[in-house]
Amino acid sequence: MNKLSTLSLMTLATFALSPLAFSHNHAQNHQIKQSVAPKSANAYIISPANGATVNETFTIKFGLKDMGVSPAGFEKKHTGHHHLLIDMDKLPPLDRPLGGDVKHFGGGQTETTLTLAKGTHTLQLILGDHRHVPHNPAVVSEKITITVK
Repeated sequence: MNKLSTLSLMTLATFALSPLAFSHNHAQNHQIKQSVAPKSANAYIISPANGATVNETFTIKFGLKDMGVSPAGFEKKHTGHHHLLIDMDKLPPLDRPLGGDVKHFGGGQTETTLTLAKGTHTLQLILGDHRHVPHNPAVVSEKITITVK
């Protein structure tokens, strides 16, 4: 009878806790509401120019048209902050906060100094809102290619 009671309690505990086990994945499957960007908004790289040859350490300047730059955490319509994609073949998911291999400029920076290894590299900007989530439509620059000497 003791073994049966223990088994019954374990079974009840399993059923009682199972919703908690599945709720985490369920929450991750919900999309985050994206901030709206004007269709005319455009991010761009001012310098270096596409095809440029640069030193290992160089300055990259960011541009933004028809939106404003604001730091992460500051919620204001039609604003955001830059994220830089270096040597990424495709855009990260656009329905969640940017992270991982994306270089983040949450202070509202519009330029930075980079040091890259010698060789060919690609650079691309994507704007994130106050929560680091890309806007809808996404505000993405053209991808440029540079050569580091």
